[in-house]
Amino acid sequence: MPEAARETSCDWTVTGMDCGSCATKIKDAVARLPGVSGVEVGIMSERLRLTLDETQTGKDRIEKTVRALGYEIAPRTASAKKEFVLPGQAAVEKTDADADVNHAKHDHASHNHAGHDHGLKAAGTKQDESSHGSAGHIHDDPADRSKRWFQTAKGRLVIFTAFLLGAAWIIEYLAPEIGKWAFVAACLIGVAPVAQRAFAALRMGQPFTIESLMTIAAIGALFINAAEEAALVVFLFAVGEVLEGVAAGKARDGIRALANLVPKTAQLVTGDTTREVPAASLNVGQTVLVRPGDRIPADGEIVDGTSGVDESPVTGESVPKTRGPGDAVFAGAINTEAALRVKVTKGAEDNTIARIIRLVEEAEEARAPTERFIDRFSRWYMPAIVAVAALVALVPPLAFDQPWDTWVYRGLALLLIGCPCALVISVPASIASAMSTGARRGLLMKGGAVIEAAAKVDVVTFDKTGTLTHGRPQVTDVVPFGATTKAELLAVAAGVETGSSHPLAIAILNKAKDAGVAALSSQDAKALMGKGVVATVGGAPAWVTSPRYAMEHGGLEALGLRQATIFEEDGKTAVAVFREKTPLGLIAMRDEPRADAKDAVRQLTAMGVTSVILTGDNPRTASAIAGSLGLRFEADMLPEDKLAYIREIGSKGGVMMIGDGINDAPALKQASVGVAMGSGTDVALETADAAILRDRVTDIPATIRLSRVAMANIRQNVTIALGLKAVFLVTSVFGLTGLWIAILADTGATVLVTLNALRLLRFNPERES
Repeated sequence: MPEAARETSCDWTVTGMDCGSCATKIKDAVARLPGVSGVEVGIMSERLRLTLDETQTGKDRIEKTVRALGYEIAPRTASAKKEFVLPGQAAVEKTDADADVNHAKHDHASHNHAGHDHGLKAAGTKQDESSHGSAGHIHDDPADRSKRWFQTAKGRLVIFTAFLLGAAWIIEYLAPEIGKWAFVAACLIGVAPVAQRAFAALRMGQPFTIESLMTIAAIGALFINAAEEAALVVFLFAVGEVLEGVAAGKARDGIRALANLVPKTAQLVTGDTTREVPAASLNVGQTVLVRPGDRIPADGEIVDGTSGVDESPVTGESVPKTRGPGDAVFAGAINTEAALRVKVTKGAEDNTIARIIRLVEEAEEARAPTERFIDRFSRWYMPAIVAVAALVALVPPLAFDQPWDTWVYRGLALLLIGCPCALVISVPASIASAMSTGARRGLLMKGGAVIEAAAKVDVVTFDKTGTLTHGRPQVTDVVPFGATTKAELLAVAAGVETGSSHPLAIAILNKAKDAGVAALSSQDAKALMGKGVVATVGGAPAWVTSPRYAMEHGGLEALGLRQATIFEEDGKTAVAVFREKTPLGLIAMRDEPRADAKDAVRQLTAMGVTSVILTGDNPRTASAIAGSLGLRFEADMLPEDKLAYIREIGSKGGVMMIGDGINDAPALKQASVGVAMGSGTDVALETADAAILRDRVTDIPATIRLSRVAMANIRQNVTIALGLKAVFLVTSVFGLTGLWIAILADTGATVLVTLNALRLLRFNPERES
């Protein structure tokens, strides 16, 4: 059997990751196993994916390895696609059940990892073999997400370590002669599970973890008679872990909120009856009843009823839209007025919300170049810090006869400062927050690489039809001749076009409907190939044709032809309406720019971004649209011409291409960032680097604005992480700061960068700065 035939793709949910080093430890430990390749760990999505040759390593060994590091792991089964769709519903109930194994026996207070271990068996948590060790680093139990901090396993650990520290201070006050030993006991009890996790990581080839540094620092402090400070450091470490866990949980709330948009139940219509069923169980073709005030449980098509539908949970569009039979609706949208019957068109695993969540989760794999650089940097940074700490502890006493206690103490402080958690989490936390903010407003970007590329864009190229324009012509002018009124002209033209699906015919029929004009009865309609349509309207023949054809058949005079030419020079399509030798008038149509197109171009210009139209239309039509919007254009362009143009300008800087995701596929792929517009279509979500769920051109500058703010946030985070490290490294070497300040510098920096990243959740990219 070929080698590839034995390899399978595996997918797990891993709970408990709350800093960048968590993902690194899991990835490194799992990647060392034989037969494992393509390991990807998502911190914010809590996901582990890899390719596995089960003839060399079984799935159970992967899970055992992850649990040994102190995390909980449960498979995301391939057969249950719905696990992705509704993380808070059927699938997650299954995942939680799997992850818990048995919550009655398996308290997540026992979940430790080789990154940050703080828990204790002594905390009163019952543990058995399934708990995989002591509570070195208490990870987030899914059941803890709705609890207050002091009700969680991490919170209980902080309370317990605080009790130990307080008890030691009381003993020292009451019995000074044994006070030192009380602090020694508090330190040893608190650091024991940390040391256990450090040893587990060491066995897996990971000597440089925060557990190992904590263990060395705490034990070393005892040897230099700093027991009180050592116990305090253990307590502060636990406090920092609570803060990190809370911050990491908030960073994931955006994705969880998306999942909660889809209701857990639906009213399934069977014949004349309805019954409540799980929304995740709906199949394509079934019909559901959506009552006023209910959320729509699945992507579908309205088969009965007309109502206002609030799509803001999906697209961010705040004004409800009237939807009726034949209209598509999103899962998660809110029915505001009347009961609707909706036919399910997509299963739970493929609905719009599911695809958005999948996009956000999988986007972690498309890491930004900055993130990849920091990941590489952190791999040599940690060993370098350990080496520097060893030199600080050894060189002055050995070479300059300095006191050992002083320099060992300073070396231990350096060890604690050296953890790169804040640096490693600085980029993914910002990226996750930015993607969550964008997803809530219908702005989808596939990962950090796209966000970083979008922030550098200085040229935006638009496909015209369906992007800057609506993609369908609209009547702009109705010019009757002689005694004919506008209503009479529209009635005849609508009569001729009744039943036609041609875009121009639809435009005329829509105009008549909007004007309240009824089409005259017609029959015997016949197309004149490339010229127009003729039909018997009101008992007599009537034509809707091109001006040239009308001129040749007595349906248009010289003055009318001149007017038609003026229309065409403005980029409009003119048709002549006439009866036998009797001109009735002209109707002009154009695929009009979207209402917000001009404002979008203005915003881009204000941001220093150049806008260009790339269109296959003739120069006259392109010029008319470009002139009304105030931007450049390139006309008569085939797909290969667009590709060549983008390749050329892309060599000079970042370029973003906006298209429909199908005809412009080559150009979308060639651009630094390809953006597909469309209300949640499969193409819009799958073919381009980014997608705009709302048909709003102003979402383009909003996307760039969000990307730029995200990159600024990342730079701030890196500055905070490295700046704090640099300051406290220097102060520790000179003895200005001690162990407890060092641990605050480590956990404090991680919390600061995470909280700074969370500011992006409140950022409104639609607001001009």
